Amino acid sequence: MVLSLAAGDRFSLEWTHSVEKQAWRETWEVIPSKTMEATGDRRLHLVEAAVKGSGAGMEPGEGGHFEDGWWVWAPDLPPVRALTLAASGETPSAWTLCGAECVELGGTSGAPIHLAPCDGS
Repeated sequence: MVLSLAAGDRFSLEWTHSVEKQAWRETWEVIPSKTMEATGDRRLHLVEAAVKGSGAGMEPGEGGHFEDGWWVWAPDLPPVRALTLAASGETPSAWTLCGAECVELGGTSGAPIHLAPCDGS
């Protein structure tokens, strides 16, 4: 499966935490890298994270606030080239990726799923 996202596009990933069984949501944006003019390179930037509850490995980040039943915050992390999602089939939920439409990923056992922006060429 191939999904195409352009620079400036946002998408969300949502899943159920494997230990605490609470929902986790992240909002990502495709951005140009600092060297994009020369290479066409794009990166993924984590814009916002949110957890429904708290627990082991789910503590809200710095500046977190409670909003509509979620702890929400804006992580201060550098952009990344790609994300790798486990697809063990043993977790409480698949990953739900939502852009223009939503699709479930990694709900059954299989190879890891790699998410990366296409190059600009």
